[in-house]
Amino acid sequence: MVKFQKKKITYEILKSFPIILLFVSVLNELDLNYLNFKYFSFNFPFILVFYFSLKKSDSLGYGFIFIAGLFNDAVNGLPIGLSSLSYLLVCGFAAYLRNITLRPDLIKDWLFFLMTICVTNSLIYFLIVVFFKVNLNYLDYIFNILFTFLFYIIFAYFFDIYQRFVFKKEND
Repeated sequence: MVKFQKKKITYEILKSFPIILLFVSVLNELDLNYLNFKYFSFNFPFILVFYFSLKKSDSLGYGFIFIAGLFNDAVNGLPIGLSSLSYLLVCGFAAYLRNITLRPDLIKDWLFFLMTICVTNSLIYFLIVVFFKVNLNYLDYIFNILFTFLFYIIFAYFFDIYQRFVFKKEND
């Protein structure tokens, strides 16, 4: 009986790994400035939210995503609600793609992810510049979009392995 309970607890922790990873990634602002990479940055929460909203929509709840966005705004010093809005927009794009896709394909998902982050970052950039009068560097945003796009394919591969390990089945 004890062994069964340990397995169940381990399974629940593994099943909630995307939520844990989302909160760790928004609370732990990763800064690679000590490596002297001036423009190297990527938005890991976008990758995480898009992938799990697309492939395993029940693993991340919209409430958790919204709260993670609020935490991200507090950590980064952004106006409260902007990250939540961007994460929920990414969820919306992923839900749309999930509903119209008959045969999933990683390359098509990857290209749709590029369009998603371009639209989402453009809207957030517009809101920050117009309503909050904050000066932002275009080049930083462009490199962030580029690296986020490039890293999606790598993380999608690892997330596929995670899903096969935890759920013992192939992805949709």
